[in-house]
Amino acid sequence: MRYSPAAIALSLFAAVSSSALLGATDAPDARAQALVMEGRAALAAGDTQGAIDAFEAALVVDPGYNNVYVDLADAARADGLQGKAIHYYREALERDPDNLSAISGEGAALAEKGAMDNARNNLARLEEMCGATCKETVELAAAIEAGPVERVMTAEAVAPDRR
Repeated sequence: MRYSPAAIALSLFAAVSSSALLGATDAPDARAQALVMEGRAALAAGDTQGAIDAFEAALVVDPGYNNVYVDLADAARADGLQGKAIHYYREALERDPDNLSAISGEGAALAEKGAMDNARNNLARLEEMCGATCKETVELAAAIEAGPVERVMTAEAVAPDRR
């Protein structure tokens, strides 16, 4: 009985603070936004590793900044790492299932890997959500039309025939 008032006050504080955190839609941290802009500029200049570094730093500064996952995925795709890109797109979709850029990017990465049925499923989902003429739908349709990306074989990837 002696701890009841303290327990009630603590549980009330926990309930109020957790509901406030769930309802909050904070703007991204300004430092994270600056890093994202730096990453986008690096990606536009063709510096994928510099872009990835900037996007990862933005996530460290603001782990809740969901659009950074889409940017990271775009950089991974540009670097030819479709599997990693799919991982980041799915991370963004887990946080925001209706993110059109993530749905389109994941579909494009799937098409580049050769998973055409899954890419077409994403295309159908986009057409249902925003129509056949929205930017994301058009981009995904073009990626599906282009088809899988041909893998470049390196000397290390080919085992020599030892007969």
